[in-house]
Amino acid sequence: MWIQTTCNLKFQMGESTPLVLMLRPRSGIQQWIAQEAYTLSPSVAVEEYTDIFGNLCQRLVAPAGEFSIHTSATVLTADVLDEASGAYFVEVQNLPDTVLLYLLPSRYCESDRFGNLAQDIVDGVQLGYDQVSRISNWIRNSIRYSPGSSAFPLSAVEVSAQQEGVCRDLAHLAIALCRSISIPARLVVGFLYGLEPIDLHAWFEAFVGGRWYAFDPTQDTLRGGRLAVAYGRDAADVSVYHQFGPPAIYTSMEVRVALLHGPPG
Repeated sequence: MWIQTTCNLKFQMGESTPLVLMLRPRSGIQQWIAQEAYTLSPSVAVEEYTDIFGNLCQRLVAPAGEFSIHTSATVLTADVLDEASGAYFVEVQNLPDTVLLYLLPSRYCESDRFGNLAQDIVDGVQLGYDQVSRISNWIRNSIRYSPGSSAFPLSAVEVSAQQEGVCRDLAHLAIALCRSISIPARLVVGFLYGLEPIDLHAWFEAFVGGRWYAFDPTQDTLRGGRLAVAYGRDAADVSVYHQFGPPAIYTSMEVRVALLHGPPG
């Protein structure tokens, strides 16, 4: 399906402030970026680089006063996410080097704390994809998805204790559970068509069957209409902006995802 995504951010800067933004998606297996726009007001010089996770990052210094960012993308994206029941578990010694870091505990995904729970959840389930699917379904049925309930990221331990969280928090718990049974998992942040209430969305991917597969414990089906913008170990790696120096006042964020009837003409 064809979708158009829009994200508008506004800040009030007390002084010139360095920013690192992560707002440009890349084409991949299940998304093709046909058109995009990226506007800064006032206009400033930008340097772009690719981080260790493959994300496109924009580095700039925002001037004092009101500063706004407008991004949009027209994207051909999959109607449904790939599903692969029975996809095999990849033994650690056979994992690609670039995947190994997604096995380790991270700031918000304390996988060393969840071994017993994970084993209980996946008991009797075939190793690999089916284990991840069981974990995602368990979270959907056991942890309350509560949009807007947390302004700051919750770790997997905190989500498990509170028994509720936003999409990002539920993904943290899923990632920690997967890593605790030696399945690499990573966080994805982006857009989802039809999400209510509309906002940026987070889900997770697990490496099984020799590739990454997406899972979303907040949704009943593996529906598509997604645009992935950033990947990382957890929320610390995928923030759409990092600000350095005296705190800037973040005044608003507007997100829209529209269904298009065909490719741009």
